[in-house]
Amino acid sequence: MKKKVSTILLASFLLLSACSSKAPDTTGTATGTPTGTDKGAAKEITVWAWDKNFNIAAMKLAQEAYAKDHPDVKINIVEYAQDDIIQKLNTGLNSGTTTGLPNVVLIEDYRAQSFLKTYPDSFQDLSASIKASDFADYKIGPTSLNGKQYGLPFDSGVTGLYVRSDYLQQAGYKLDDLKDINWQQLIEIGKAVKAKTGKDLLSQDPNDLGLIRMMIQSAGAWYLKSDGSTPDLKDNAALKDAFATYKELMSANIVKITSDWNSFLAAFNSGSVASVPTGNWITPSIKSQADQSGKWAVVPFPKLKNTPSSVHASNLGGSSWYVLNNPGKEAAAEFLGKTLGSDVNLYQKLVTDVGVIGTYKPAAQGDAYTKPDDFFGGQKVISDFATWTTQIPKVNYGMHTYAIEDILKVEMQNYLKGTDINKVLSDAQSQAESQIK
Repeated sequence: MKKKVSTILLASFLLLSACSSKAPDTTGTATGTPTGTDKGAAKEITVWAWDKNFNIAAMKLAQEAYAKDHPDVKINIVEYAQDDIIQKLNTGLNSGTTTGLPNVVLIEDYRAQSFLKTYPDSFQDLSASIKASDFADYKIGPTSLNGKQYGLPFDSGVTGLYVRSDYLQQAGYKLDDLKDINWQQLIEIGKAVKAKTGKDLLSQDPNDLGLIRMMIQSAGAWYLKSDGSTPDLKDNAALKDAFATYKELMSANIVKITSDWNSFLAAFNSGSVASVPTGNWITPSIKSQADQSGKWAVVPFPKLKNTPSSVHASNLGGSSWYVLNNPGKEAAAEFLGKTLGSDVNLYQKLVTDVGVIGTYKPAAQGDAYTKPDDFFGGQKVISDFATWTTQIPKVNYGMHTYAIEDILKVEMQNYLKGTDINKVLSDAQSQAESQIK
C-alpha cells in the first residue's frame, strides 16, 4: 500500500463489519426533506441509516413509539448503504456545512472517532439527552470525545460461540465442555468433531480479520494504543497470540474456506460446520433454518490461551446514533433521548420484532430478554448475550481500523506461508507508521 491515509474517506470496507454492513441495500430512497425543520409546533426530523431489516426496522419502532406522545413530529427515515452514508457525510462535512445532511445518522463504532475528530464541531453533544452510564461501558469510548457524549450507543455486537449441539454429542462432548475453554481447547474439540462427523469446526474468509478483532478485544487490546491513533502492532502481545492462534486453527484442517457473505451463511445453514464464532446479530440467519431448531446452542466466546487479560466476552461490529449540528438538532436529540435513550418497552420490541440486542442496561431485565428460546433448546440466549455485553473489555477503536487491517491482511498471508511472526508484525508496524498520518 503506497497511498497515505489522511481521512476516513480512504478507509477500506470490510465484509463483516457486523450487524450493520452485511450486504446493505443500496436501493433505499429518501422520503421527505433532506434536513430537519422546526416551524412553530410542527417539527420534522430526518434520519439516515442502512439495512432495512435491522437498523431501519429498529428506527421505525422508535418512530412509532415517539409518535404516541408527539403526533406533531414527522420523522423521515432514509435508507442508504453504509458506504453511501460515509461518502455523503464526508462530502457535506468537508464543505463546512450540514445543509442537505440528516438530523440523525447511524455511524459504525469502528468509524465514529474518525468523524468526531475530523469534524469536531459538526455533532451535537448528547450529554444532557441521555445518561451515558445507562449503556454498556465498552460503547462509551467510541461514542464520546473529550468528556462529551456525542453518540447514543445502539446495538451490541457482543460475541458468542454458536455450536451445533448434535455434532458435539456425536463426538462425545456436552455443552458444558465448551463453557470455559481457550482457542487451543476448541481446536482439539474441532479435530474430534471432524473425525466423528466429517464436519469442519467453522468457516473463515481469509480476507476477513473479524476473528482477529474478536480475539484481541477479548483481551482489552486493539490495533492502536490507548490514544486511538498510534499503531500498536509490533509489541502487541495479544495480537501476536491471536495471529499464532489463527495460524494453528487454519493449519488444523478443520476450517471451511469461504469467500463472501453468502458462502459464509451457506456454511452453517447447510450444516457444513459445527460452530460460528461471531456477533449476536447472526442469530436471525441461524434461526432461518427451521429444521435445525433444537440443534443449536450458544456458549461463551473462547479465551486466548497465552494472554492472561483475555476473557470470555468480546465484540464484533455495532453502531450508534448521532445528531448533526443543523436546524432541528434539539428536536432530534429529544427524539433519541425519549426513545432509544430511555424506553425500556421499546427495547423489548427491538428484541422480539427485529432481533436487536441493545446496550441500554435497564432493558436487560425485561421479559423479552429473559424468555427461553426453543430454537436454542430452551436457552435464554438474549439474557446470556446481555450478560456477556457487560463483560466486554473496553478498547479505543480510534481512527484507523480498516487502514490497518488492509496491512494486516497481507501480513497474515505472509505469516501463514512461513514468515516469522516477529517480522510480520514489525513490518506491519512500519507500514502503519508510514501510511497513517
